[in-house]
Amino acid sequence: MKRKIITTRDGSTTIHLEDWNEQYHSTHGAIQEAEHVFIKTGLQHTKNTFNPEQIHILEIGFGTGLNAFMTFLEAKKHQFFINYIGVEAYPVASAEISQLNYISELKAEDETDIFNTMHASDWEIKTTLTENFQLTKRQQFFDQINDQEIYNLIYFDAFGARVQPELWTVDIFQKMYNALQDNGVLVTYAAKGSVRRAMQEVGFTVERLPGPPGKREMLRATKINTI
Repeated sequence: MKRKIITTRDGSTTIHLEDWNEQYHSTHGAIQEAEHVFIKTGLQHTKNTFNPEQIHILEIGFGTGLNAFMTFLEAKKHQFFINYIGVEAYPVASAEISQLNYISELKAEDETDIFNTMHASDWEIKTTLTENFQLTKRQQFFDQINDQEIYNLIYFDAFGARVQPELWTVDIFQKMYNALQDNGVLVTYAAKGSVRRAMQEVGFTVERLPGPPGKREMLRATKINTI
């Protein structure tokens, strides 16, 4: 599949898949989307609402590493302890990673080594990046995930249902529900009615929330502890 690096409207880059007319991040702003959907609506909400001592995060679609890197920066700023699991079926090539401008756009030049280590670290091995941030990358298909009641937060950042509808099904969201602890949260940029209904069918309480630039709405799903 033909791929190229493009610049989104906030100045940050992403990877465009020409055959699908699909991107790894929003063309309206890669960094703005990650900040709104995953950091603000996911990480900050989880910390402020449930205040877990340690935050265990599962990312569905590690991709360019943008969400992981921004999570690291947020964790460093606020001294969260993060155990981060990034799942990716098709890792991005190092030649493409080197063309992304996230470090400069986030003004995070002091953390260049961290970003590079995130991508250079071995798959399937837990890497301690700092005393407050651990990263494990797993190369697997999303339907192979069978974790049970581990995570406080899931970043669901798969390619859209238009091009990969099989990633937005009841079966996949059942796996996500099972992987979360009670009061665990899943956030995604998606807002389709079929996605919301699939989440609700497996037991999630689902909120429609204002979306990032270019999208009217997004979804946040919570595994409510009813005991």
